[in-house]
Amino acid sequence: MHQLLTNVLDLGGTFVFAISGATTAVRRKMDVFGVLVLAFSAGNAGGITRDLLIGAVPPAAVSHWVYLAVSVLAGLIVFFRYPLIAKLDHPVQWPDAVGLAFFAVAGTEKALAYGLNPVMAALLGMLTGIGGGMLRDILANEIPVVLRSDLYALAALACAAIVAAGHVLHIHPIVPAIVGMVVCFALRYMAIRHGWHLPEASESRRAGKGPRPPNGE
Repeated sequence: MHQLLTNVLDLGGTFVFAISGATTAVRRKMDVFGVLVLAFSAGNAGGITRDLLIGAVPPAAVSHWVYLAVSVLAGLIVFFRYPLIAKLDHPVQWPDAVGLAFFAVAGTEKALAYGLNPVMAALLGMLTGIGGGMLRDILANEIPVVLRSDLYALAALACAAIVAAGHVLHIHPIVPAIVGMVVCFALRYMAIRHGWHLPEASESRRAGKGPRPPNGE
């Protein structure tokens, strides 16, 4: 059950993150090759990083053709049907939110299956979730959303922590997976729709302090 759940969510996360990557590429006016590159990068960066860290080599994304096929399919759908996708409200952020939830669960479950303790498994689940979005934004010459004040990494971590807690409590994996994904998506929904965010640095507070004298004088 654990393996099936991980595989399904991994491929689902790959597809929706690839959609978000391809949408970003089209909005940046990239050609079809650029769209497919960004789709694959966004869809697989988190999973590849996870697999390398836990020793699952070669990573699933490069050892199984289905990951490439799913990424290419998502990229082509966006490339040829972008006008329809562009009509959606927040066409990048909603697929990204779904992918974040899928990958946070899949990453935590796979880390647990490879013997990591629950705390580190949850952190790796978070990393799996945010990795694709980070690379997508970097390739598109944008500040990664995880580095802004948005509820992004926190949403992934909350999801991963619920999955890890379910493992510790010996709860059937489907239950914490569903609860975790709902919590993750709810946090992202509130961030996208209602502007929920973490505290951010105050420019006026920084400016008021002035430059620090050399050598601490």
